[in-house]
This record gives sequence, C-alpha cells and structure tokens, in this order.
Amino acid sequence: MIHSQTYLNIADNSGARKIMCIRVLGASNRKCAHIGDVIIAIIKEAVPNMPLEKSEVVRAVVIRTCKEFERDNGMMIRSDDNAAVVIDQEGNPKGTRVFGPVAQELRQLNFTKIVSLAPEVL
Repeated sequence: MIHSQTYLNIADNSGARKIMCIRVLGASNRKCAHIGDVIIAIIKEAVPNMPLEKSEVVRAVVIRTCKEFERDNGMMIRSDDNAAVVIDQEGNPKGTRVFGPVAQELRQLNFTKIVSLAPEVL
C-alpha cells in the first residue's frame, strides 16, 4: 500500500533513484496505491548527468510493494521493497531496462512493455 509521502525505489535506468509519491491516480478519493497503479511523484534522488533531475514531477507505475497481495488462487506475493518504474503520458517506460522481478498482473493492466523488459515475472 503506497500512501502519499511514501518513498519508493526506482527499478529502471531512467536516471532517478528514489521518488516520493504525492498523488494516487484514479478516483478522486483514493488513499493508497497497489501493484499496477499509476502515481504522481517527485524525484528525491537522481543520478547526475541524466535526463531526469531532482525535484522533477513524474508519473510512475508501482511494480513491487512490501504489503502482500493475494491472487485468486490463494498465492500471496510480497516484496522486500516498494519499487516503481517511471513512465510517460502514454504509459511507456522512460528507461530501457527494468531491474528485479515484476508481477504478472501488470500484463493485464496493459503495461506489457514493462513486463517484457523485466528479467523475472512472478
């Protein structure tokens, strides 16, 4: 569960390292984001000499959360960190690589480009 003011690691090579969630997109009163939800965030830590800079407002999709979620078959999926991938307005990732595992639920949510770049799909 990603609330407002939550810090997330970035799991791609777009240039950002850490972001802070400022808004969960969707309904007007949504409080928290789960895997596959799009958030608006501020870059808090960035790699030097990259296109994305600190204090820039970006969109990102959540790919891993510490809070477990349950699939329809009863399997629970949990991660060690909260992680996201920076995306553009069309939903395509800004980076060219994705690090770490991603959930297969992203495929049903039309983030197939992120799933194809990931080294492991859970």
